[in-house]
Amino acid sequence: MKVLVAIKRVVDYNVKVRVKTDNSGVDLANVKMSMNPFYEIAVEEAVRLKEKGQASEIVVVTIGPATAQEQLRTALALGADRAILIEHAEEVTSLGVAKLLKAVVDKEQPELVILGKQSIDSDNNQTGQMLAALSGYPQGTFASRVEVNSNKVNVTREVDDGLQTVALKLPAIVTTDLRLNEPRYASLPNIMKAKKKPLEIILPEALDVSMASTSKTLKVEAPAIRSAGIKVRSVADLVEKLKNEAKVL
Repeated sequence: MKVLVAIKRVVDYNVKVRVKTDNSGVDLANVKMSMNPFYEIAVEEAVRLKEKGQASEIVVVTIGPATAQEQLRTALALGADRAILIEHAEEVTSLGVAKLLKAVVDKEQPELVILGKQSIDSDNNQTGQMLAALSGYPQGTFASRVEVNSNKVNVTREVDDGLQTVALKLPAIVTTDLRLNEPRYASLPNIMKAKKKPLEIILPEALDVSMASTSKTLKVEAPAIRSAGIKVRSVADLVEKLKNEAKVL
């Protein structure tokens, strides 16, 4: 079974982002970039499937600038077999990403496609669902457990009222949630081996996908600074302040 894993290069989750002075976007100059945490979980799940003997090949793909090769090499060091970079320096919408991934799916013909449920920058939670719609594949989103059995995959989903398990016929698309697994760290020997693994670079034009965007970012602003809270001595004081100062009672 071939597994295709999509990953994304984002600002490291430990970094406090800054907005550009012209409010055109987030300032990425000299900022540490990493693989999106949800996509690390996707890579880990694919590697575990290979370790169980259920996956024969893991292909990782990302869309971004040339520097995104760093995140692809990280995925290769974690256990992926080869990588594909769709080189595109400009911002891409969720639909644009889904269209590019659809072209890669058509080319690679994987039995299972795994993505993170959302990225920590745009936070849209759309790409996996859009890819499923474009490809016609069944989907299991917010996965907390994945079990492959013959030509089917059982996906336990985290939903509002508990857990839901769905059976999907392969090929299928799965998006990962936080509790699916705990990603491993890449060892130094594997980091060195990753440098020799194949990494293919292609352009969106080669996939016959238009990158014309249907949306435009007008303005980006940092959230308003919240004023500090206060301590009250009793419930009566709290009620009094809510009633007379906050005017919410």
